[in-house]
Amino acid sequence: MISRERRATSRGHVCWTYDDPEALADQAERHLAASLAAGERFWYITPQPSDQVAERLRALPHFAAAVRRGAAAVVPLVATYSPDHVVDPATQVAAYAAATDEALAAGHTGLRVVAEATELVHTPAKLDVFTRYEHQIDRYMCTRPFAALCAYHRPRLSDRAVTELACMHPESNVEGLLFRLYAVAPGDGHAALAGELDMSNHELFRTALDRADLRPTDGELVLSAADLRFLDHRALTYLAEYASRRGATAVLRTPRPATTRLVDLLDLPGIRVEVTP
Repeated sequence: MISRERRATSRGHVCWTYDDPEALADQAERHLAASLAAGERFWYITPQPSDQVAERLRALPHFAAAVRRGAAAVVPLVATYSPDHVVDPATQVAAYAAATDEALAAGHTGLRVVAEATELVHTPAKLDVFTRYEHQIDRYMCTRPFAALCAYHRPRLSDRAVTELACMHPESNVEGLLFRLYAVAPGDGHAALAGELDMSNHELFRTALDRADLRPTDGELVLSAADLRFLDHRALTYLAEYASRRGATAVLRTPRPATTRLVDLLDLPGIRVEVTP
């Protein structure tokens, strides 16, 4: 099941965890079919030998023809990300931006990737830098025709690592994920919050905010909270402190008037609530 709350359309940035490699192969085949139907260029990025992966895909209708015309490819992980599997966020976003532009120049409608990225996150240091990259590439996806399913082999990761990855995506198949922080289109603010923020995930919320590294505009950090069902006083305090460290006021856009009353009760001058329809 993919969690996407009330979002009217899928932007196509999904955190997808799996136990059985066959499940990932099936998912890649579905994305390949959808990508070709949409006129996109499709990449399946894998740490496995690309010839073996491509051999299975050759049994699918239209795959061989798509490869010949440059509409589909199986790409080694080391050819797409750093050979030492340590990602530089800005460099990686630039690489995907260039690949997207190349796909458009070749007559495709965009670029879609399925990337098996477990090798890129299996140490704490790699996880930290990759989650920062996840938010940066999420921002890019808000404005350009690039989509990605980021696949992670759950048995190789801790529950905490899976949660840290999933909460930085707008969509996920991770069960029990309480909140998400993801990018929004420039005109909609700096980021969106969805789900619930309570005492069970305060530390995770602070970590996600730090990794998102939101940059104020005209002294404001605007957060869409249309899909945020609940937040407690501690989460509001963290948000106010985060904005203050950046010399900004946090602007929380929410359809829930009770949030205004809670901010007033807590006397948090660093937060302004805008009640939306």
